[in-house]
Amino acid sequence: MTSGVRTGELAGIPITLGTREEVLADIERRIAERTPGGCISITNTESMYHALRRPAHLAYIRRADHSLCDGVGVIAAGAFWGLTIPRYNGPILQLDCSERGQSRGWRHYFYGGKEGVADEMARRLRERFPGLQVVGTYCPPFRPLTAEEDEAVVRMINDARPDFVWVGLGLLKQEEWVAAHLGRVQAPWMVGVGAAFDYHSGAVPWAPRVLRALGMEWVFRLILQPRLRARRYWWSFVFVLEAALKGLLDLPRRVMRAR
Repeated sequence: MTSGVRTGELAGIPITLGTREEVLADIERRIAERTPGGCISITNTESMYHALRRPAHLAYIRRADHSLCDGVGVIAAGAFWGLTIPRYNGPILQLDCSERGQSRGWRHYFYGGKEGVADEMARRLRERFPGLQVVGTYCPPFRPLTAEEDEAVVRMINDARPDFVWVGLGLLKQEEWVAAHLGRVQAPWMVGVGAAFDYHSGAVPWAPRVLRALGMEWVFRLILQPRLRARRYWWSFVFVLEAALKGLLDLPRRVMRAR
């Protein structure tokens, strides 16, 4: 990870330990400098499960400027590694950047989602944040783009001169897309935010605020999408067990280092 914000490692996977304001300050700094090539990983336990099994996904998280904790599972697993991890998920990050960017002229591009989702998200966010600048949206087809199509998309995004490219393709696919376009897309920030597209467009209900505050959003999502979530939460459960065991086995080494 390349930012100056504090980080730690959970089972060998980077995770941001800095505060919400520290992350936002680093985001603002890069935009002010117009430095392209920044990316942010929204990292939950499912993402960490895959990172331990997919070298390319782990490399992406390591390359990211920030690896933000998404979910109480990461916080719980971090406790076995002596880490106090603040939660800062993708939907909230997107709202923060939308609000803060109104007075700063930040420009946003939405890439992904089902047909019409990105446009509806843009409409709703503009209603909530009247100064929001959305400079483009694109819903890719459900197939790999040809080289010519991909090059046209890159030109389209770069011509719009966004400060953020928010990518909503789902876990793994969106990270693969960002990794493949670092150095080509000239935005200061690219962020895979997945479910944020559905929440902010109204396509899928977001858990009530009280459940989110209690760290119980996963229960709400399981009720809404039981078949899909059961498999994904199983992966998350496996990762938490793995991380807890590795953390306990690593405890003597950490105690010795602290002396």
